[in-house]
Amino acid sequence: MQRRTLVAALAATPALGHRARAQAAYPDRPVQMIVAYPPGGGTDIAARTLAQFLERELGQPVPVLNRAGAGGEIGFGELARARPDGYTIGFLNTPNIVTMPIERRTGYKLDDIAPIANIVDDPGGFFVPSDSPHRTLADLVTYAKANPEKVTYATTGIGSDDHLAALAFSRQAGVRMTHVPYNGAAQTRNALLTRQVTLASVNMSEGLPDAQQGTARALGQMSTARWEGMPDVPTFREQGYDVIQSSMRGVGAPAGTPPAILNRLADAMRRIVDNPEFRRLATQQTLPLRFLGPDEYRTELTTLRTDFEKLWAQHPWRD
Repeated sequence: MQRRTLVAALAATPALGHRARAQAAYPDRPVQMIVAYPPGGGTDIAARTLAQFLERELGQPVPVLNRAGAGGEIGFGELARARPDGYTIGFLNTPNIVTMPIERRTGYKLDDIAPIANIVDDPGGFFVPSDSPHRTLADLVTYAKANPEKVTYATTGIGSDDHLAALAFSRQAGVRMTHVPYNGAAQTRNALLTRQVTLASVNMSEGLPDAQQGTARALGQMSTARWEGMPDVPTFREQGYDVIQSSMRGVGAPAGTPPAILNRLADAMRRIVDNPEFRRLATQQTLPLRFLGPDEYRTELTTLRTDFEKLWAQHPWRD
């Protein structure tokens, strides 16, 4: 009996060793990346650039699958429902990934997604036409207090990071401004440059081209420190307003994905962000880079959720 048991154990050993080698070989097939927005947009271009470098790091193809619709909910939901085996990852955008489950019933929750790494952190900002009389946030507030609701501000839509940032600023400054939502950054910028609105609340990377051409001027950026792309523009905090808002773009996987796989992917992302070639392309695409590993990224997203839940309770932005 003992001999048969030993023989059986020895016979099983190669199979166990084979399984261990198979697990250690991740990835041994393509890793698909879901993008919850249409092809050709800023998010899609950034995701495809990242995917090219990730292919080199993993030694496997990383096809990008666009699953656009419902403000990102379709793609985020598909990511949340995917098999948690490391072969489906997705590009995440704030605030949408956080705010949609707060606004309505969705096909996913933030906890259904395991953060891997944040890659981009594009701060928000206020931009005015270059000939605007408002040269600082103080100028804007003084005028807005004397003229309630006369200040109009353009954003990329209700519930966007641009809109939520303007709401936060309005509460802190004690002013009432009029929101004018548009369908995208191009329309928002056009509204500003054609003087249809007083100011545009957009990401700094989106306003940078107009500032460089001298057609717009930034009043402030909503970051903890000045972005190197516009180092002469003071932060909101420097001007007395504690408004920190940005559009973060990172990568996540379905909840339940093994930690070893998450860490393998996060390490690859870190090397990509440190890669001079990737950084050069990011500069060309005006992508402010900010790497966060899985734990830091989860903490950031959870904090955002808490902040937006408080904001929703005070001022539901769907109203």
